[in-house]
Amino acid sequence: MVNEIKNTEDKVISTLGDIKRAVSDFTGMFADMKENITDNMLKKSDEIKRREESFKKLFEETRTNLTSDIEAKTEELTKLQGFFKNLFDETRTNLTSDMEAKREELTQLQGKLERPPIAFYAHHVLDLVLDTTDEIVIFTKSVINEGTGYDTSTGIFTAPIGGLYQFSVHTCSNPANFACIDLVLEDKVITAGSYYDKVYYSGSTVGALVRVKSGEQVWVKATSSASNSRLYQDSYRMNTFSGILVIN
Repeated sequence: MVNEIKNTEDKVISTLGDIKRAVSDFTGMFADMKENITDNMLKKSDEIKRREESFKKLFEETRTNLTSDIEAKTEELTKLQGFFKNLFDETRTNLTSDMEAKREELTQLQGKLERPPIAFYAHHVLDLVLDTTDEIVIFTKSVINEGTGYDTSTGIFTAPIGGLYQFSVHTCSNPANFACIDLVLEDKVITAGSYYDKVYYSGSTVGALVRVKSGEQVWVKATSSASNSRLYQDSYRMNTFSGILVIN
């Protein structure tokens, strides 16, 4: 029994020794693993820090570049905005001026179109004898008197509106008589005619294109006081005075 107990004790001691050695081996192995893991972790940590710094630097550079680009683009856009604003304002001003000018032109044209035509045509001289110098020749019968500018009682045309007028005077005389007449604008002769024939009836036409101001007067007058200065008229020969507003 003592031997069995001793054998058992030896086995226990041997087993404890094996366990102790196993624990020692595991402890060493664990220490190695711990050291390796720590080294790897430190290496990984350093690598992570390096990468973090690299990414941080790259981020800062990218942000700086983007900020500079954005500021440059913003400045460029601001300049373009100012340019287009000035261009728009200039274009709007020009268009407004053009529209105002066209509106004024259309208003004036409308006014011209709304104005009645100015024209007259008169004939039949009541006093055919032209023996008084500067005597106004009065054409007493009005065929046309648009604008009522011609007065059959005075023989004077008064321009209702200013503009460019065309006037024409036709007179006749019998044989051995002559006629000297002037077409007058405000006491200024603008055209004249003189004719004579000893044997035949004669006639003459004078005309003028002249600018007349509103309210100015035009008439026909005799320029000789001779006794044989006279006009002639019948159903075949007419003395006429006419005028028309060409453009105002």
